[in-house]
Amino acid sequence: MKRISLIVFLSLVLCTSMKAQILRDSATVRLLYRGIDYIYDFQFSHANEVYHKLKATYPEHPVTYIYRGLITYWENYPLTANSPLRKSFENDMRHAMELCEKKTRSYDTGEYLLCTLGARGLLLLFYADNDLNMDVISLASGTYSYLRKSFDYTEQFSDFYFFTGLYNYYREAYPDAHPVYKPLARLFPKGDLNKGLKELDIASKEAMVLKGEAYSFLNLIYINYENNSAKANSYARALHELYPDNVQYLADYIKNLLLVKQYDEAEAILNEYQPKVTNGFGLAQLEIYKGIIYEKKYHNLAQADSLYKAGIRDIDPYGAVGNEVTSFAYFGLSRICDANDGSDGKHYKKLYRKQALELSSYKKINFDD
Repeated sequence: MKRISLIVFLSLVLCTSMKAQILRDSATVRLLYRGIDYIYDFQFSHANEVYHKLKATYPEHPVTYIYRGLITYWENYPLTANSPLRKSFENDMRHAMELCEKKTRSYDTGEYLLCTLGARGLLLLFYADNDLNMDVISLASGTYSYLRKSFDYTEQFSDFYFFTGLYNYYREAYPDAHPVYKPLARLFPKGDLNKGLKELDIASKEAMVLKGEAYSFLNLIYINYENNSAKANSYARALHELYPDNVQYLADYIKNLLLVKQYDEAEAILNEYQPKVTNGFGLAQLEIYKGIIYEKKYHNLAQADSLYKAGIRDIDPYGAVGNEVTSFAYFGLSRICDANDGSDGKHYKKLYRKQALELSSYKKINFDD
């Protein structure tokens, strides 16, 4: 379940018809909604102002720790396994989990259920992004019981369709794409692919807080599992329009446009936003996508070759998080070698393609067509 965040502040999802410590504080709810938008749109100075207000009002509520963890995750995006901020992030998530587990009163069960799901979801995302598979398995095995409780709330609040949709779809699709998780998946009840898609679609239309997350996952699902890049592109566009300064959502939208061969639009958006991007990981992705434009639109293989190699070099420090995008560059280099005559070209064609396949989680997404 890599890349797009597993949650958008799950601790806020509970509807106001339920009694809850923070959610009956309407001023704080409005503040949190603004803060979430600030984080996801990379407006971190404003996001930190919200954090300090939350800390002053609710210093030991798990929401405050989850919110700070979200800032850490996105402000230092991508948060890698060797990041000096990893410990701070993990401590915030685990402290939030501990606070939730101490709350057993029935009237606030829903709020603290969603807080623990939020903290667990962010940790699972971090571990999965960085290929820390044993950490994923360890945490996921203790999270299932909390996730199942979310099925009880779908009729009361549409945001819960996000959780049930994720479970129903990924319980079936994810282990097939990532066999390392098959032993873990067998421990849990089966899902339903079609039902999961319908539930995520409901969330994308009706959810109050998790609309953006539903868009994110529908985009990923239709690209990587359903082989429907055109449908995925509608979700990627909506997400980019919702958070135009989020460099990852920008990169994902450009990727989608390239997959459906809308090279002019992809180039126009890339040229508009690239001068504003300061995030190194985002810039490395854009280099690789610009390489695809030079290869596919302009047939300038020399320039494409240069951009692919620069992108590979610049994305390397980010480790496993960059594997999928790096594979696109290696697939491109393989195609360029195939177009060159001589034995050296054939040798490097095989070498580059082998590297691409080793890095790619979704082998069919390669821009070969």
